[in-house]
Amino acid sequence: MNIDYLEGVKKQFEYYKSLGDKTFVQLSDEQLFWQYNEESNSIAIIIKHLWGNMLSRWTDFLNSDGEKEWRKRDEEFEADIKNREELLQKWEEGWACLFTAINPLTNEDLNQEVYIRNQGHSVVEAINRQLAHYPYHIGQIVFIGKMAASNWQSLSIPKGGSKAFNADKFSKEKGKQHFTHEFLEEK
Repeated sequence: MNIDYLEGVKKQFEYYKSLGDKTFVQLSDEQLFWQYNEESNSIAIIIKHLWGNMLSRWTDFLNSDGEKEWRKRDEEFEADIKNREELLQKWEEGWACLFTAINPLTNEDLNQEVYIRNQGHSVVEAINRQLAHYPYHIGQIVFIGKMAASNWQSLSIPKGGSKAFNADKFSKEKGKQHFTHEFLEEK
């Protein structure tokens, strides 16, 4: 394992965070709190859950269990956030906790054992676990955003745009490229 893993992971987390960011700016306050039905989650509830998970998993990451005693997971699914500002504060706080934990990691840390709910994981396994969990919920956020928005702007290759996108990619010199935010850049 080398530092490319850590850099790649950081870029992927940044990418998925940016998908959420790009979704929020397309939605009204009302749409952020909209629920399809009582059993479904609003974008606000999903953000609150991500926030709680991120604070629990990434606080004191290398030294304490990722399921903190102070976490109240069931409360993360209660719709009690009052406004966009509070919602976005939780979103940013969760991501800041994550990046504060992973930015200083080194190759030497990758095989260290950490625990989540008393189950041992290598640092790589713990990171990969969250790299699967967060995009799952961010996909939900984007899907709800697409349903709620009146004039949705695609966050990836727009329908009917694959041919032009591929032509642009294949017009460039072949080479290794790291995961980027290319889908989000204005064309």
